[in-house]
Amino acid sequence: MRDFSYLRATSLDAARQAAALPGAMLLAGGTTLIDLAKCGVAEPDSLVDISHLKGLDRIAVDERGATLGALAKMAHVADHADIKSSFPAVSEALWQAASAQIRNMATIGGNLMQRTRCPYFRDPSNFPACNKREPGSGCSALGGVTRGHAVLGTSDACIAMYPGDLAVALVAFDAIVHLGDRRVAADDFFLLPGTTPDREHAIEPGEMITAIEIPGSAAARRSTYLKVRDRQSYEFAAASAAVGIEFEADGRTIRDLRVALGGVATKPWRARAVEAALKGKVLEPDAVRAASLLAVEGAADHGANHYKIELAPRVVARAILKMGETA
Repeated sequence: MRDFSYLRATSLDAARQAAALPGAMLLAGGTTLIDLAKCGVAEPDSLVDISHLKGLDRIAVDERGATLGALAKMAHVADHADIKSSFPAVSEALWQAASAQIRNMATIGGNLMQRTRCPYFRDPSNFPACNKREPGSGCSALGGVTRGHAVLGTSDACIAMYPGDLAVALVAFDAIVHLGDRRVAADDFFLLPGTTPDREHAIEPGEMITAIEIPGSAAARRSTYLKVRDRQSYEFAAASAAVGIEFEADGRTIRDLRVALGGVATKPWRARAVEAALKGKVLEPDAVRAASLLAVEGAADHGANHYKIELAPRVVARAILKMGETA
């Protein structure tokens, strides 16, 4: 870790101005940034500490939806009674992320800004070729061990998987990311790698996440987050699904359906084809399993990660059927 200067921001405007300077990075909970600095990926010239800014840790829920301040702690949001009742998938996604110690420190805004856990990205000394770190240098993962890599949204430049859980639920329920004067849909905030995998978020110099807004809906109230992983705790998803469902008065016909995938794509992946195939249909296991196959349309494996193409539809179907059982 190299030397850097430290600035404790006293206002939102001061934080934005300082963060716009070349080589500056924001510091909140620090749970991701410190990791990246230790492994030599993040080498900031200056850290702008925003952890003491007032008003950015607010959690508010009403009939219109929820607003989560960027500095709200993951654990506080997960345990908030109104989040648990109105957005259970959001609470479940947070509880299944990281460890208790990290959830007590990490912020909602920082969680959205976390970077891939691709081992080639995080080991610059042994794998200098990484288009996320050094644009144009190549992708070491393409010729390496790919079990944890993405099968959706990949490009010739990058196959790194997006690792987060919360963002999957946010994308499913049309959350909006507040960037000060600008608002961006969560689905658009996360960028596909294309030819520029070094740019992962639709955030411009001088901008910072101030809040996340989640519209309320019947589907969000009847929702779940299902995460399949190699071990039961402190592990990233092999495949996950955030699912919300609203039924017609008969309790069987699907009026509204939200589905997003994690663990299988280069960004949180909205499965709109699955939603379209089941809306207006009676929930039947065979129909759900058939529609869930649409979740991996266009998927491409790189050898060892082929299992994700088979696993993801099963996770989606299981989550939808679970919600059907509670109707």
